[in-house]
Amino acid sequence: MDKNYLDLLAQKYNSEEKVVTEIINYEAILNLPKGTEHFVSDLHGEYQAFQHVLRNGSGRVKEKIRDIFSGVIYENEINDMAALVYYPEEKLQIIKNSFDNEQELNHWYKEMIQRMIKLISYASSKYTRSKLRKALPEQFAYIIEELLYKKDEFANKEEYYNKIVQQIISLGQADKLIIGLAYSTQRLVVDHLHVVGDIYDRGPEPDKIMEALINYHSVDIQWGNHDVLWLGAFSGSKVCLANIIRICARYDNLDIIEDVYGINLRPLLNLAEKYYEDNPVFRPKTQTDKNTSDHERLQITKIHQAIAMIQFKLESPIIKRRPNFNMSGRLLLEKIDFDKREININGKIYLLENTCFKTINPEQPDELLEEEKQVMDKLLFSVQHSEKLARHMNFLMKKGSLYLQYNGNLLIHGCIPLDEKGNMEKMMIENETYAGRELLDLFEQCLRRSFANPDQTEDLDTDMVWYLWTGEYSSLFGKREMTTFERYFIQDKEAHKEKKNPYYHLREQEETCRTILKEFGLNPDQGHIINGHTPVKEIDGENPIKANGKMVVIDGGFSKAYQSKTGIAGYTLLYNSYGMQLVAHQHFNSKEDILLNGTDVLSVKRLVDKELKRKKVMETNVGEELLQKVTLLNRLMEYRYIK
Repeated sequence: MDKNYLDLLAQKYNSEEKVVTEIINYEAILNLPKGTEHFVSDLHGEYQAFQHVLRNGSGRVKEKIRDIFSGVIYENEINDMAALVYYPEEKLQIIKNSFDNEQELNHWYKEMIQRMIKLISYASSKYTRSKLRKALPEQFAYIIEELLYKKDEFANKEEYYNKIVQQIISLGQADKLIIGLAYSTQRLVVDHLHVVGDIYDRGPEPDKIMEALINYHSVDIQWGNHDVLWLGAFSGSKVCLANIIRICARYDNLDIIEDVYGINLRPLLNLAEKYYEDNPVFRPKTQTDKNTSDHERLQITKIHQAIAMIQFKLESPIIKRRPNFNMSGRLLLEKIDFDKREININGKIYLLENTCFKTINPEQPDELLEEEKQVMDKLLFSVQHSEKLARHMNFLMKKGSLYLQYNGNLLIHGCIPLDEKGNMEKMMIENETYAGRELLDLFEQCLRRSFANPDQTEDLDTDMVWYLWTGEYSSLFGKREMTTFERYFIQDKEAHKEKKNPYYHLREQEETCRTILKEFGLNPDQGHIINGHTPVKEIDGENPIKANGKMVVIDGGFSKAYQSKTGIAGYTLLYNSYGMQLVAHQHFNSKEDILLNGTDVLSVKRLVDKELKRKKVMETNVGEELLQKVTLLNRLMEYRYIK
């Protein structure tokens, strides 16, 4: 090993004692049980449901409470304590209002503080004291540690411990302490969070999800197709930008664009008012909890048409300059007979209905009006200068990747493009052929380069980001073609069908999953593939656990738009030292229902895999890093301190 590096390391560990202490510490940590991983996917802006799953750890919080207090306190008290951990500020207020006098309240404070301390002790039992300390509320860390580690077998400190609790209550600090202990419990029951794609689109509050993730103690993200669309828009892709505005208009979520991220839609509205009228297929999907006036609905309908037509025009030049994308069949504007209002798709003639082609020049259908160009330039400038969006997109890039190998498992939002025989599909890019892991690595490199060069709007990297959204061999899209145009203008539902990549039926086979795990350097005997992207239709009997447990699909319908198809409100996955469990969730009604009635949204837990031997930190990604550090420190000992 390079002596210069060891000399630098010696500056940090400048005594034998420091090196020895660190080696002992790391070696001990390696033998602790692995922490609990929590997997979620396809959140689609549904912040309220997501933050509840985050707070209850997919049932881990109540599970811990039951482990300690089952048979000791009543079921309604267990429910109340769980609600207190989930929503401490609100639940505390309800509980305090239920007492008639201060004496009763103080007695409850004393009892609850003791219970919360027991809960923290149990939830942190597989962590070091150092890690626990970081999870505790800073202002109460010393006091909590005193109560956590109290031992009074000789009855010398009983009054000391009682006085600590009494003073907390008498000085009016009980609420703050209980709130701090609640949030510490939430943090301790889950060691690491994986978001397996699609934070954005459809739901109303993706920005709040991003803020929650930014403030979360340990998280990684595997980008979904909708996330990449937003990254593409911020990176300079006007066609990606048109898509995100179109989707927001479709789901009546333009306030995300305008109010949350401060992007001025007035120029687009002016264009829309000039050229478009009401059109039933472009009316926004109604939200039951949102009061949109008729005037607002008409404005959104017009904006929806304007941006959709701009999107279709912007797609054509990319398709033409990138023949390797193999998307010439999607040059649909050129296949329209504008006099007959017909289109020829794959040799079949379809009648076009609810059309809005006023801005199209039949002689050159993909040509943008000068007004449309100006609108898109202004929108792109506004997007790239939104401070809040920049913060969210930078975090998404920093914590995100197309796929992740983590603790022996492969996490990927969409698919690995395969042919019908299960071979990795090949794609030619600039005279080089890519497939499997190499193809996904190239996709990610293009995205990162595009993000780093937002002033480049028509280069290969930026075009490739759009391809990730809609291309046949995209690992995020996973279909032959995207039939957005057909869904708007053609009534024949046969034209709407999007043929899925063979991956989606081959992943039912264990051998396919084992081949993919090997492709990504993982042990096929122990590893699993964790997927999102395609909602599991449990209502029709579909099983999210496939290929003898090698494949787990966790998109169960966080998005309200899919819940009627899935029959549930989402899956999450838990993976601790004992094994892997899938959790199904029922529809999230409201926080108030949980606070007042103690109800929860968990459904069924299903065992995916059980460890024959309890898994330790040394068998994880973190363990690999610690082992490398131990190796370095041992070499430093030999080089500097052992004579």
